Amino acid sequence: MESEAKTVVAVGTAERPLGLIAVADRVRPEAFETVRRLERLGLKVVMLSGDNEGTVRAVARQLGIRHYRAGVLPDGKVAEIQRLLQEHGKVAMVGDGVNDAPALAAATVGIAMGVMGTDTALETADIALMADDLSKLPYLIELSRRARRVIKQNISFSILTKFSLGLGVFPGYVTLVLAVLVGDMGASLAVTGNALRLAHIKPT
Repeated sequence: MESEAKTVVAVGTAERPLGLIAVADRVRPEAFETVRRLERLGLKVVMLSGDNEGTVRAVARQLGIRHYRAGVLPDGKVAEIQRLLQEHGKVAMVGDGVNDAPALAAATVGIAMGVMGTDTALETADIALMADDLSKLPYLIELSRRARRVIKQNISFSILTKFSLGLGVFPGYVTLVLAVLVGDMGASLAVTGNALRLAHIKPT
């Protein structure tokens, strides 16, 4: 049963066992494709679970996850996050339970599943996905990366523009009025227009 990703519970009386009950969480239909998309974005996917080795191995096999840890308690998740931080520098942790809260806090970025997540996980995480849709994770990563590139572009453009105009004012190549118009209003419009490109990024 455990090899089929089920958790087995023994039922019995004080005198003798009566039987076994197998319970299992259903793997979300979007989970497999989400893992593939995250890996295509260059991310390493690691599954941490407090469940038994057989169940975790079976789920990891279904999702195509090569790296996993089973039987991990909350402090063990924190230790694993810290190990991954030392190995990779930055780690994003996705979780929804009370047991995930310490690991969410220890990660570079903590991401909580909003609707199903506990209050503790939501308060600890840096980001909450309110739709509980795992397919939003790759979109979140792509949007964050593009937003960071846009921020760097805007900062570089603003500094270069103001510096160039400032140098041109003293020899008289640029008038003070032109420097103010281009360096202030012009630069503001340019960086705003560049930032609006992020609005065209749609979840897929």
